[in-house]
Amino acid sequence: MSSFANSFGPHAPEETYVEHGHEERLFDTGEVRLNYVVAGEATNPPLLLVPGQTESWWGYAQAIPTLAERFHVHAVDLRGQGRSSRTPGRYTLDLMGNDLVRFVDGVIGRSTYVSGLSSGGVLAAWLSAYAKPGQVLAAHYEDPPLFSSELVPTVGQGIRQAIGPVFELFSRYLGDQWSVGDWDGLVTAMGSELPAPIRFIGAAFASGAEPTQNLKEYDPEWGRAFWTGAVGQACPHDRMLAAVKVPVLFTHHFRAIDEPSGWLLGASSDLQAAKVREIVSATGSPIEYVSLPTMGHSFHGQDPAGFCDTLSSWLDALTT
Repeated sequence: MSSFANSFGPHAPEETYVEHGHEERLFDTGEVRLNYVVAGEATNPPLLLVPGQTESWWGYAQAIPTLAERFHVHAVDLRGQGRSSRTPGRYTLDLMGNDLVRFVDGVIGRSTYVSGLSSGGVLAAWLSAYAKPGQVLAAHYEDPPLFSSELVPTVGQGIRQAIGPVFELFSRYLGDQWSVGDWDGLVTAMGSELPAPIRFIGAAFASGAEPTQNLKEYDPEWGRAFWTGAVGQACPHDRMLAAVKVPVLFTHHFRAIDEPSGWLLGASSDLQAAKVREIVSATGSPIEYVSLPTMGHSFHGQDPAGFCDTLSSWLDALTT
């Protein structure tokens, strides 16, 4: 059995991290140290990039050079991911959102645009609702699991009828802060313990002889926080969306419903996306919805040029 117990994280940098072609910096919020990179001229409009679950800042590596031609880009590792601090027992939307509020104040220092993928897209929604007045100019939700990452959502499937069982296996076989590290057990479980409709997702995460680089940089307690609902217990998505105060771009990627089981394949269903648009529209904030049903979960990873064009065109339309 391959054991990687306690092998990865900030306490074991030589085993965990590799270089990704940008100078990495640390910002101390008082509770956590957030790792980040910067690209582009400081005179350009600022743009904050927020990665998804199991993704570090370098998930944006192919998009950053193009974005840096017109933005002052800041790409950050959330707590529990990349080189940022691990915070046992303290993974919630409100804590992570406030990390980013402090980051905008302490590093960017002026009003910024925000784009976040997946769980980072939910945090982009959090910032569009709860950031300090004037901190956020507009927010891009890149294929966010709004409602579908909740334990008991307002509408549609919840986390336990979507990707949640994958996160539960991360938690069980890898353990908080990689305290278990049973990689072979995880690979086997992804093929045998997951519901049939989502086994393809499990295989994408865990199929080789050792963990992929992005998982080495990930605290599996994130998975437990989502599986148990602790991550959003004090932050219902419907209430958060009803507080949105800035223009929103929502790009909605591949999604389907497995008819026999009702299982959600993808980040959010059409029903959930419609509810997001309904709630945000009622605030008076404009929301542009772009349906990309053939796009994988990470637009910026699969088609960085298309991602940059879509984001830039939307922002241009806002400022003309």
